[in-house]
Amino acid sequence: MVLDLLKQRRSIRAFKSDPLTPEEIDTLTEALLRSPSSRGRNPWEFILVTDPDLRDKLAQAKAHGAEFLREAPLAVAVVADPGKCDVWIEDCAIAAILLQMTAESLGLGSCWAQMRLRSHKDGRSSQEHLKEILQLPEVYQVLAVIGIGHPAEPKIGHRREDLPWNKIHRQRFGQVEDPRP
Repeated sequence: MVLDLLKQRRSIRAFKSDPLTPEEIDTLTEALLRSPSSRGRNPWEFILVTDPDLRDKLAQAKAHGAEFLREAPLAVAVVADPGKCDVWIEDCAIAAILLQMTAESLGLGSCWAQMRLRSHKDGRSSQEHLKEILQLPEVYQVLAVIGIGHPAEPKIGHRREDLPWNKIHRQRFGQVEDPRP
């Protein structure tokens, strides 16, 4: 059940060095390709990176918050041609979270590194850095890079009672009920 996966999922930033199996990569790839998109336009494309040198360059794509990509055995750049669809960001985000949930279902850990609207430490945009190292055509944009691998340490999911229940409104904004027992 999806809720069971959500209950246990946490962002994982420390990975074992074990590579993913071809079967795991195939399952993750199929999940990406089955991702829904607005009007079936599929503006997204995905670049799977296992090369350690390239992962190191991905980890440097923004000033901070992407270092974990260096150690993740697999990094997936979620990219799109914005000219194909006005909701490319949403379509890419859907694909990225389905990738993360599929990884969770396989017992793998994952973490999202936001790249859109971020800056490289040299002052350029993260987009410029990524276009160069991933050899992207000029029109493509990178939403995020997802690091995936075998978690180096276990992390338990958030407890139900710790969820931000005040974010749930009934019928209208401001009508909040506390459904906790």
